[in-house]
Amino acid sequence: MDIEIHRPQELTTTLRRAWHRTMDESPDYANPFLAPEFAAGVGRHHGSGARVAVLFEHREPVGFFPYERTPLGVGRAIGLGLSDCQGLVHRPGLTWDTQELLRACRLNTFEFDHLVEEQKPFSRYVTGTFDSPVIDLKDDEDRGAYPDWLRATYPGLAKTTLKKERRLARDLGEMRFVFDERDPEALRLLMRWKSAQYRRTGRMDRFARGWIVDLVRDFFDTREEYFTGVLSVVYAGDRPVAAHFGPRSRTVFAAWFTAYDPELRYYSPGLIMHLRMAEAAGRDGVRLLDLGRGDKEYKDWLKTRELRVGEGFATRPHPVATAHRLWRRPVRGLRNTVLAHPRLREPADRLLKTAGALRTRATTRTAQPARTTRTAQPARPNPLPPPKPGSPRPKR
Repeated sequence: MDIEIHRPQELTTTLRRAWHRTMDESPDYANPFLAPEFAAGVGRHHGSGARVAVLFEHREPVGFFPYERTPLGVGRAIGLGLSDCQGLVHRPGLTWDTQELLRACRLNTFEFDHLVEEQKPFSRYVTGTFDSPVIDLKDDEDRGAYPDWLRATYPGLAKTTLKKERRLARDLGEMRFVFDERDPEALRLLMRWKSAQYRRTGRMDRFARGWIVDLVRDFFDTREEYFTGVLSVVYAGDRPVAAHFGPRSRTVFAAWFTAYDPELRYYSPGLIMHLRMAEAAGRDGVRLLDLGRGDKEYKDWLKTRELRVGEGFATRPHPVATAHRLWRRPVRGLRNTVLAHPRLREPADRLLKTAGALRTRATTRTAQPARTTRTAQPARPNPLPPPKPGSPRPKR
């Protein structure tokens, strides 16, 4: 097997088409995060470390491995922290030697956290597997259409959500949903909402990073068959209530950034958004809505099943690889332990929200203009009447 290394944004049209054909040959690789367009976007906006290893058999491209590399040889899945699906996109039946792959990529270690379960050559390096909930949108003979299944499975949830939607329409105006909104101002509003939510809940504000803002704007303008950025917005009257932005391929839609107007949170606008989005995506040819790894109550309600994704470090014997694993693995282990146990997760979540509230309050205070310490003197009354036009000003 021959391996060539390329910058993702410089792949030839022939290689991009071969990558697309490989995505078509297996449903495991139909996710937009595994498309060449996602790798190229990260390559354009996140420094110079993005690469793609192209695997050849008999001079024919049969596999594509996107990754990011530091000067010290520390590697990670392309867009780690943003991507909800990772792996080596390959033709069915292909196997590879992981150590040979790492050597060809000049990697001492390769970190991943949403590895496709099918990636058997990486399995010995997986330190944990996790559920990644998905929604099957294709009509099923036993289940029927997804909206019908959801109403039958969670009748109370469906009834309550519709009731809140009707109340929102009465209070603010007729409800309107746009699946593919092309107004860039709506995208800017979504990023402002999401940034405020990150700060309010004590999370890292992704939209405080300029390259992520530029990446999202880039994907908003991308309209390709295997990768399209889709902005969806729920309106009540003329007022945006909730919004979502995420990429889709031909058959898979990835839930990515969802946010809503916090003043309207009691109407459950986020849940309204996901229900409307799932229904519209199914009509538009999407077969799977990937909600992404993570335990959230709304995901438990909406999902039809789960995929399994892996987390871990593929390494070669090297001091840098050992140091990186010793540094990163305890951090990931602690986070996973907290997230897996409600008794730990709920206090941690409250702590983060408290920290976020304090940070927001401090930021607001800092942004206010400084008050003067000088005591204002009461204005002295003017005992003289105003002068008549043309007359000299009287002396005091």
